[in-house]
Amino acid sequence: MENFDLPSASLPVSAGIGAAVILVLGGIAYTLSSARNARRPPLPPGPKGLPLVGNLGDMPKPGELEAHHWLKHKDLYGPISSVTVMGQTIVIVNDARLAFELLEKRSAKHSSRPRQVFAGEMLGWENALGLSQYNDRFRTYRKNMSRIIGSKTAAAQYNSLQEAEVGHFLLHILDNPESLHDSIRKKAGSIILKIAYGYTTEPFERDVLVDMAGDAMDKFAYAAVPGTFLVDVMPWLRYLPGWFPGAEFKGTSRKWGKELRDVTEMPYEFVKEMTKRGRDDGSFLQRLVENGDEEGEERFTNKWSAMSLYTAGADTTVSSLACFWLAMTVFPEVQQKAQVEIDRVVGRDRLPTTSDRHNLPYIDAIVKEVLRWHPVAPMGLPHTSTEDDVCEGYFIPQGAMILANVWHFTHDPEVYDEPISFKPERFLGENPAPDPHQFVFGFGRRICPGRILADNSLYLSIVQSLAVFNVGKTVGEDGDFVEPTVKLLPGVVSHPVGFKCDIRPRSAHHEKLIRSLEEKYPWGESDGRILEGMEH
Repeated sequence: MENFDLPSASLPVSAGIGAAVILVLGGIAYTLSSARNARRPPLPPGPKGLPLVGNLGDMPKPGELEAHHWLKHKDLYGPISSVTVMGQTIVIVNDARLAFELLEKRSAKHSSRPRQVFAGEMLGWENALGLSQYNDRFRTYRKNMSRIIGSKTAAAQYNSLQEAEVGHFLLHILDNPESLHDSIRKKAGSIILKIAYGYTTEPFERDVLVDMAGDAMDKFAYAAVPGTFLVDVMPWLRYLPGWFPGAEFKGTSRKWGKELRDVTEMPYEFVKEMTKRGRDDGSFLQRLVENGDEEGEERFTNKWSAMSLYTAGADTTVSSLACFWLAMTVFPEVQQKAQVEIDRVVGRDRLPTTSDRHNLPYIDAIVKEVLRWHPVAPMGLPHTSTEDDVCEGYFIPQGAMILANVWHFTHDPEVYDEPISFKPERFLGENPAPDPHQFVFGFGRRICPGRILADNSLYLSIVQSLAVFNVGKTVGEDGDFVEPTVKLLPGVVSHPVGFKCDIRPRSAHHEKLIRSLEEKYPWGESDGRILEGMEH
């Protein structure tokens, strides 16, 4: 993730007036909450909270992977537990069956998003699909995406585009193997920018839009974690003056909010300009604009539909691909089995394509194992209940935040043997393990509408990389192999910590095959200069 200055997330106890107000309002909320709850079934079990602030001290600590923190609740309190912070109930689900019960079967009650003051209201992410409430605007977003990319047939129109961008990715890796992470981010950004806006990125330099969106998503991944900013549980803090001790987050919100507006408005204006010039590239946003009047609410939803597709698709793909390369470095036997299958089915004189997937079961199993081994959103995005409910005899109040521990669902040793190991074989044979696709793209009415595109992009990147490259551990100064660290960073979208690997063409023949892609998929002229030269 990018480095950026983190604001103070809470107020110091020494801030006399603010602390007094916190105690008074917290006491009122605590008293009213206790009176209401006395007449209802109990909340799911959890740690005993303190007066006024509740379980504020039981939230994940900075730097701690949230999924690992909440999994401790399973042994202590059972498959469903809860904490309450300043009157906000947070329900943690550590059982896949209960997650499907609440978020799939009862999706009419549990499909909204919680109010997130900092990331949602102050930055503006509430306008994007991911944090949108379950309302008419949300349904319009879903309709827009379903119509253009929501089926295999619809998404297939972008297969050749994805293959071209993966080809460019292979060329970048061949020439600059030490810049793997930058190449992954460029590839992921290039594909989804082309699909969303018809925008061609800089082929050999950093691209302004890829960098802007990547930075915005890094900050979203930090800001949207429940409990990161105290203003999310005490919304009145947003009205404090910026000079008040602990209110530095207000300046941060102005800066990050402007950056989000820029990454939403700039590509939108680019599409409008290209349409005026008569360029028809079939992009997602251009298709939306063609079908509407581009006024008021429709203009707003078109703009944010495309932005949601881009920012979410790019960042999650970066995480999955980084985990793939990490796995190939740590588990070389998987790479060898995959290459045997590719050579037998496809041969060595062409690259595998989307049409080969049904004949490559081991590669398909690797895709599933990448998604299982490290789900990109270990706790998913939080759901919110729009009405009271009872589950397993426990009360789930309206407005409760529900967190499903997706990481545990894909690492449950009762479901997946040796869950820490990378074993694609678990998805083959007569009794394959459950397909992780059912967990990692969300639940019910909040399931990711771009999952077909994302899955195909991941498959193409994996199969073509394995077809032409060998990846292994680097050698240290002492001559021994350097073992990569397998560790996951916290955040709504989680990435592995940085690692190094040795990447080389499998042979001179394979290097020649990669070089031939430059002729097959010539580099396009970047649209970056057009974007930067526009008035916005």
